Amino acid sequence: MQPTPPPLDAYVESWTPGPVTDEDPLATGPVAALSAVLDLPGPVAKAGDLLPPLWHWLYFLSWPAGRDLGADGHPLDGHFLPPVPQRQRMWAGGRCEITRPLCLGEPAERVSSLASVTAKQGRTAEMLFVTERREFRQHGRVCLVEEQDIVYRSGRTAGQHPAALDPSAFPHSDSPWQLQLRPDPALLFRFSALTANAHRIHYDAPYCRDEEGYPGVVVHGPLLALLMLELPRRHAPDRPVRSLSYRLRRPVFAGEHLIACGTPADGRTELHVATHREDRHATAEVTFA
Repeated sequence: MQPTPPPLDAYVESWTPGPVTDEDPLATGPVAALSAVLDLPGPVAKAGDLLPPLWHWLYFLSWPAGRDLGADGHPLDGHFLPPVPQRQRMWAGGRCEITRPLCLGEPAERVSSLASVTAKQGRTAEMLFVTERREFRQHGRVCLVEEQDIVYRSGRTAGQHPAALDPSAFPHSDSPWQLQLRPDPALLFRFSALTANAHRIHYDAPYCRDEEGYPGVVVHGPLLALLMLELPRRHAPDRPVRSLSYRLRRPVFAGEHLIACGTPADGRTELHVATHREDRHATAEVTFA
């Protein structure tokens, strides 16, 4: 009989990583590059302009050496990576409070810290929820505070994914704000490069099928969140976003038609991403200043 593995919280009882401070000049190049990847008519911001919500994900990037990556493309070690055996990582969601958007082209500081670690029993396995808190500052003033919720498992569990994809099917929505997209592997590869994301599920189709059990290359959760936030940026450009929260629920795959939907009401907007398979792959809520 195999011995029962210890609970996940046993691995993190003494794990207390301290805060880390990083700096970034917030150069204009990444914004221009993502604007091109999204087929926008031009850069969404230039030097001196305010950065749209969540576009700070293009900055403060970490590039480990190739030898420091695991078989799945994720870093083997990191300051805020919990010491869990056979660690599997999933970005579950997050929140952001914006006092003042970051100004592009001006140096910024990020202070990252561990906010919480909680073990929970999921449907198929135990999960460890790690929340990382990040403060972004310019000229000594806190501009925005972000929390990211990351879920870790020990070992791989079988997910419930479609056996095959239907690239001809379109989702439908009656939402007043809509943005349609069909992400292809080239778009996902370019987004991975812009965000220093080497996770193989976003560009290696054989790995996705044979190792992870997906029917195809997976669309990045952060890309779904950015697509949802494109709706208030386009439809309410004069209304600054004060706070936002998002949750990443079910994967979308390259080649599928998706639609980001938004419904504004009473100073806030509810957002979601749908495909023909499911109406809520990702959800978000935005409140305006």
